[in-house]
Amino acid sequence: MPGDPGTQLLLKIQQTTGIAPSEETVKNVRALFGGDDQNLAAQYLTYLGQIFQGNLGVSTSQYPTPVSELVFAALPWTVLLVGISTVLAFAIGVTIGISLGWKAGGRADSFFTPAAAILGSIPYFWVAVLAVWFFAIILGWFPIAGGYDPSIVPGFSLLYVLGILKFGFLPAATIIFSTFGGWVIGQRNMMVTTLGEDYILLAKAKGLSPRRIMFRYAARNAILPSFTGLALSIAGIVAGALLTEVVFGYPGMGSLLFRAVTERDYPVMQAVFLLTTFAVLIANFIADSTYALLDPRTREDG
Repeated sequence: MPGDPGTQLLLKIQQTTGIAPSEETVKNVRALFGGDDQNLAAQYLTYLGQIFQGNLGVSTSQYPTPVSELVFAALPWTVLLVGISTVLAFAIGVTIGISLGWKAGGRADSFFTPAAAILGSIPYFWVAVLAVWFFAIILGWFPIAGGYDPSIVPGFSLLYVLGILKFGFLPAATIIFSTFGGWVIGQRNMMVTTLGEDYILLAKAKGLSPRRIMFRYAARNAILPSFTGLALSIAGIVAGALLTEVVFGYPGMGSLLFRAVTERDYPVMQAVFLLTTFAVLIANFIADSTYALLDPRTREDG
């Protein structure tokens, strides 16, 4: 796509005022977004220096609002929605997966495992559209869009908190419904694999109770890969559930990124991608560290 942030801002200024920007305005805008008087290496070093100072640039679509202000206004909404939904989907899926894997081949396993596979293959944005149509439009149980009631003054009041929960319930339920099936399949398969290990057979031969074998021996080891997946899923929280937030008009990082793409707001896009990258790196580090704590076999001796 042709163009750059400076060109986009100059076009917006011209559309707003109806007057072509002067040469001085063009020069100032170019300088604001880095200019072209430096080579790429120098521009990159300048960009890194600004990042370490907490300067993520200025939004072109909402000029002169700083990008950091837009990002940190949207981030708490996404953390609240996607974070809680991801943890709940993980807890539900892993619990069901442990139960199905313990009794693999039973009636529950024959029904819920294919059902979980089907649910995991359904596009979550399609589920979101159906949820809006049925629960918000047809039944009117939930708001159609938004993150809070605009008639209530934002603050730590009971009405405001209840409004946030009401507006966020349907998007959260959509995310949980669309993602817990994957956790079920993964945990169930790991349980089946773990139950064939020698230490499980030894525990049974020692006469330990089935409950203790299930949780202390089988589930404790089978859940390790799921923790790694959870850490990476939490890293994806920073980017937000883009299509779900767009469908519900939720004021999170996904909606912010969508608006930035449609309005070609490059500084905002850069900031979202940068934060997502940092989140993935940090999540990988936490996952590796947690794995070492949970599994003594991964630690170095001496």
